[in-house]
Amino acid sequence: MTVVRELGGVQVLVCGAEGAPVAGEQDAVDLLGNAYYQGASWVAVPVERFAEEFFRLRSGVAGGVVQKFAQYRMGLAVVGDVAPHVERSDALRDFVRESNRGLQLWFVSDVEELAGRLAG
Repeated sequence: MTVVRELGGVQVLVCGAEGAPVAGEQDAVDLLGNAYYQGASWVAVPVERFAEEFFRLRSGVAGGVVQKFAQYRMGLAVVGDVAPHVERSDALRDFVRESNRGLQLWFVSDVEELAGRLAG
């Protein structure tokens, strides 16, 4: 189930684990449209919803998805445990670390962590 929740004073479209996978730019556009329609400025998507290619940086899927969110000035939070993916790729580990230093894309363990970051 996808709902808009206020987390840390910010309206966030919180996506459920069920639903279509995020496998490319069109999926990002669909999420962005839904978020804008509902008045959210961030989208939180469970890690399970991302296609495996998202975590293989060479595929370009993550770059395309993140670029769409940046283009529309909306934040994206990948919610859940990315450790299994990070363990397989130094490039992904660096991407996660750098993303978490920025303001556009965060990898968080749960929505409570996201709320804290948004409030902070």
